[in-house]
Amino acid sequence: MARYRGVILDVDGTLVDSNDAHANAWIAAMAEHGHKIPFQAVRKLIGMGGDKLLPEAIGIEEDTPVGKAIAKRRGEIFLEEHLPNLFPTPGAEDLLAELKARGFALVVASSATAKDLEPLLRQCGADRYIHVKTSSDDAANSKPDPDIVEAALATLGVSAKEAIMIGDTPYDVQAAKQAGVEIIALRCGGWNDGHFDGALAVYDHPSHLLHNFARSPLG
Repeated sequence: MARYRGVILDVDGTLVDSNDAHANAWIAAMAEHGHKIPFQAVRKLIGMGGDKLLPEAIGIEEDTPVGKAIAKRRGEIFLEEHLPNLFPTPGAEDLLAELKARGFALVVASSATAKDLEPLLRQCGADRYIHVKTSSDDAANSKPDPDIVEAALATLGVSAKEAIMIGDTPYDVQAAKQAGVEIIALRCGGWNDGHFDGALAVYDHPSHLLHNFARSPLG
């Protein structure tokens, strides 16, 4: 086995093809509160938590009454209208099975809320392989701050040098690097290689990583 003992996994865009759905849920919730924002303006922020996204998109802090109302409505829209129609990214469950079989300790580090996270893990079959989770509820600040990655390390009980992360956004890369953790980036979340400066390697999706596993940083 490689020197890594633990693998930290992002979920949205990495294991579940959900980034567009999150963007549309935010757009709908903000529109209900009088803020009409173009899709691309919100889409490029997906991967951050609401504490970062709302101020960036419309200048409203998430912990204000309006911010809390928008965030709550976004969660309702996402769970009711979008989640049932989401699919895993290519090879997501197969990659998790391989990592588990090779003895890696697995933990989720997601900017999703705990309420969103559980059904997302069920949607892609990850709940059968990952039983240790950190969400935005476990960190003071969401990605690209390193809080969630650091919480994942503490949960696993491994050092930053003994873990590697798999994510799909530049915010995953920034959070991992600030926590001293190496990262493998995946393009399936909608970003290209120019956004992954600092990643050890870049693959199209979990299946592409699995196909190249022996030559990857995990091999």
